[in-house]
Parts: sequence; structure tokens; C-alpha cells
Amino acid sequence: MTESASGIILRARPLTETSLILHWLTPDLGRLATVAKGARRPKSPFRGKLDLFYEADFSFTRSRRSDLHNLREVSLRDTHEALRRDLGWLQQAGYCATLIEQTTETETPIAAVFDLMRGFLEQLSQQPPRPAAIFAFEMKLLTELGQAPEPDDARLTPGARKILTDLAVNDWPGLARLQLSAPQVREIRQFLHSFLIWHLGKIPAGRDAALG
Repeated sequence: MTESASGIILRARPLTETSLILHWLTPDLGRLATVAKGARRPKSPFRGKLDLFYEADFSFTRSRRSDLHNLREVSLRDTHEALRRDLGWLQQAGYCATLIEQTTETETPIAAVFDLMRGFLEQLSQQPPRPAAIFAFEMKLLTELGQAPEPDDARLTPGARKILTDLAVNDWPGLARLQLSAPQVREIRQFLHSFLIWHLGKIPAGRDAALG
């Protein structure tokens, strides 16, 4: 039976010389993995449609033996091409994808997390890479998952506490106007670093590079 979904590609890797494995984030089906058979061939119908952070409508056939399903068709919605103009943007997007994978279960509907990732990708290239974007994503994701730290209970300066609250509740356009001083960046970076270690057991790969 063929199913349809919309999603964002969080991760892509070769399976064979001609095929790819794609890890998708979808609003209705959660995270799921598909194999695109023949996608690396020059004349593949998938050619030009499958890459990191591409958003697309797609259809797939579920496997009866594993969690790796068979990709059938792909219709692109957005390539987020602007992200490829700056390594810093790609590093930030890659870290956020890793964080989602580490904090969510496969094939569990997470529409709010999908919306968060889509909004993050859309606004990311609107300004140079900066730590505040990562702090905001971490706080918003933890809030959606019901695991956010309580700023009032944290050993932070009053200014840093207010910023943490703003990061969690403000929309992306509003956060673009938020200015953090160098001491506030260091303070919030260390606080969230410690919180993520306590909550997840380890820091997701790529955080240092994403923060610069």
C-alpha cells in the first residue's frame, strides 16, 4: 500500500553505489526513513530532488520487515537553496536536525516540531549565523517536548533569564531583533550546555560548530 506525506530531509547517506537512504521529518508521521533506489544514477527520476533540508511531498511503500521504507515519488516544495551560500547556516541546520533526532522517537507524529524546523530553515538565511538562533531553537524544541528549563529557577543573571524566556516564546521575526552581549552569549551557552547534558546524557554532535 502506497502512502503519501510531506516532509523535510534531515539526513541523507548512500546505501549502495546507486541508492540513497533519506531520513525525513514529517508533521503527520513523525520521523521516518526511506530508501531511494537508483537515486544516484544520472537518469534517475529522483535526480535533483533529494538533498539535505529539501522540503517535498512524497509517496512511499512501507516495508514489512524493517523501518526502511521504499520511496516512490517526490515533488519538491522548497530546496532552501540560500542555506548553501554559507557554511555557518548549514552547520546550524545540521545541528538542529541532529537535536531533533536525539530528542524524538521515530514514526511518532510531531507536527509542532516539524513546524519549528520549517520556520527555522526559512528564517536562517535572513541574517548572518549567530548563537541566538541556536539558543532559540533549543529552547523552543525543549518547550514543545515539555522539557524546557525554568529560567526563574536557574542560576542566571536577570538579563539572561529574560532572554531565555524571550527565546522560548517570541516568533522568529521578533527574535531577529534580539541582541545579546558577549557575556550573555557565554552565560546562556554554558547554561544550555549543562542542561542538555543533564537531560540527554550528552551534547548532540555539531553544537560547538553551530555556535561558532
